[in-house]
Amino acid sequence: MADAPGTIKTRAVLVGVDLGAVDFTASLEELALLASSAGAEPVDTITAKRSAPDAAYFVGSGKADEIGVAAKALGAELVIFNHALSPAQQRNLERRLELGIIDRTSLILDIFAQRAQSHEGKLQVELAQLQHLATRLIRGWTHLERQKGGIGLRGPGETQLETDRRLIGERVKALRARLTKLRKQHETQRRARGRNNTFSVSLVGYTNAGKSTLFNTLTKAGVYVANQLFATLDTTSRRLYLGEGTGSVVISDTVGFVRELPHQLVAAFRATLEETIHADVLLHVVDGSSPTRMEQIEQVNEVLREIGADHIPQILVWNKIDAADLQPGVERDEHDKISRVFISARSGAGLDLLREAIVEAASAAPNSRPKNEEQDDAAPEFSLDEDHGESNPTSTHVGPP
Repeated sequence: MADAPGTIKTRAVLVGVDLGAVDFTASLEELALLASSAGAEPVDTITAKRSAPDAAYFVGSGKADEIGVAAKALGAELVIFNHALSPAQQRNLERRLELGIIDRTSLILDIFAQRAQSHEGKLQVELAQLQHLATRLIRGWTHLERQKGGIGLRGPGETQLETDRRLIGERVKALRARLTKLRKQHETQRRARGRNNTFSVSLVGYTNAGKSTLFNTLTKAGVYVANQLFATLDTTSRRLYLGEGTGSVVISDTVGFVRELPHQLVAAFRATLEETIHADVLLHVVDGSSPTRMEQIEQVNEVLREIGADHIPQILVWNKIDAADLQPGVERDEHDKISRVFISARSGAGLDLLREAIVEAASAAPNSRPKNEEQDDAAPEFSLDEDHGESNPTSTHVGPP
């Protein structure tokens, strides 16, 4: 999603505090990518080292003043912290620096709000934003503590703060009800697949690992692809024909994960992520050229544990082997099952091995059976669209390379 021509980007100063994490440098580099994805222009990065966050300013008053001086000297309007700030810390920093202050959570929520395209995706992002905003209302502004007054407005003495809380609560309740309805629709579709013993595959992985590129290469789906974080949010499913012996499987492209993915987003996107929970096998796509790939694998597995999908069999798909100077191939575990496949989604190298790995997994599944074309047509798969959450059935034949 490129910026429109002539768009003026918000100049931002990035702040990272080293609290002893082993991936501090990689996390800070990722913050710069997140800021750029949100439309900001990082003009400086300021770091500090602390044993624990300061209760009032996270970085301490002296460092806060240093950040303010640097930001104003560079003409920055925004300071982005690579951490989750408490409402009090954010408010104290805004008052002291007289600049906009956002944390990592708010930044990711903003990117999701920009990227959401489907009706369901927009509902999920709005729910996550409201849940985050609700924590920021606590004595955030003095005008919210004034009693309502005036003719016709006197009554129970509800403060503006309480009114805002109530309105947010009502909206959150309505959003959850609508998402519950959509969730039931997804369950109906999954039951239809289950009755036809359709083998289900979900692509998971760190954001920008190449999931959507791989999905497009396998299914010719035309899903939006860009070299940026969270290029696509909405789950899209397509049929993938793997030959007469296996028939068709359903393959789904899901939202990418990232370090410290806000819990509000994980909760709000549970309906979307349930496509992952109900998959028969997960293709865990890894950027094989990334120096932090092992940390990224653990971050993805952590989110999978959080949503209850850690028990599903995984095949590691080592993508971007052309950039990592690796060759196509497969690795097997001690049980002689394929555990890792080396591919390049962009060039197509190794995709025949990946298809063979999916066929092998489908053949080993206890509820799987070969399907002919009549069975394939009997239970078409749907993909999410912007208006109704469903689109016309699609089927793609992908033969050997």
